Amino acid sequence: MSYELWILLTGSLVGLSCGIVGCFLILRKMSMLADAISHTVLLGLVMAFIVSQSMNGFYMLIGAVIAGLLTTFIVQLLNSSGIQEDAAIGVVFTSLFAVGVILISLFAKNVHLDVEHALMGEIAFVPWNTLSLPLLGDIPQSVVMLSSVLIMDIIIIFVLYKEFKLTSFDPSMAAAIGIPVLVVHYILMGMVSVTTVSAFDSVGAILVVAMLIAPGATAYLLTDRYKVMLLLSGAIGVFDSIIGYYGAKMFDVSISGAMAVAAGLIFLLVWVLSPKYGMISKFLQQRLTEE
Repeated sequence: MSYELWILLTGSLVGLSCGIVGCFLILRKMSMLADAISHTVLLGLVMAFIVSQSMNGFYMLIGAVIAGLLTTFIVQLLNSSGIQEDAAIGVVFTSLFAVGVILISLFAKNVHLDVEHALMGEIAFVPWNTLSLPLLGDIPQSVVMLSSVLIMDIIIIFVLYKEFKLTSFDPSMAAAIGIPVLVVHYILMGMVSVTTVSAFDSVGAILVVAMLIAPGATAYLLTDRYKVMLLLSGAIGVFDSIIGYYGAKMFDVSISGAMAVAAGLIFLLVWVLSPKYGMISKFLQQRLTEE
């Protein structure tokens, strides 16, 4: 494959995996938790490096999952004690992210792990960092990791499809029929953490947040069906990545930034033109009701 196709494939895998997982955050009204986790995984990455003294991807994934679950646990603990969820998310994510920044400056000054890299990433470098696999040859490391995480996400969603659906729409009923709501919640947060860190190195936190929220929010405006929303969200995430890449190429700007902008523009377009929930549609319905 060519250099350009590897970048497009990486962006598409990020859009697909984040888009699918992000649907559950949209349905559970936990969108801002995606922003929190995408930043607090920095603390997990730093702690993983301090403990292992290695930038090995496996240790990074473990650290990220722990940081993501810790973020979720503290937010839920604060929320259950009476603090509003948005305030709890704001306090936890800024505090843990700041701790990660301090630890980098203390223990990882000479390591390829800095705040700017964590936020922005650099997808253009993805094709140069490769792994040699039997039969497949040299493949970018990010593509291998993103593909593996996508397969893992799909398997978990397939196995826990009913549980995710019930706990997203009616957690009280799910608890009443014996579904362990809290366990399902933490499994989902673990998926968000792993999916986030798999894209962290190549595209940065900003694009990860955009892809976790924008495709799912766009799909939410286009359908009322749970399964269709999952499929649409993944497809929109891929589309956003492709459009963003060619936009970045045309204007010679950051690829990750252009993909995030594309996701926002597609959402804005659907918000205006959606046949049922769009701004124009609602305006026309209101006019007909008044008449």
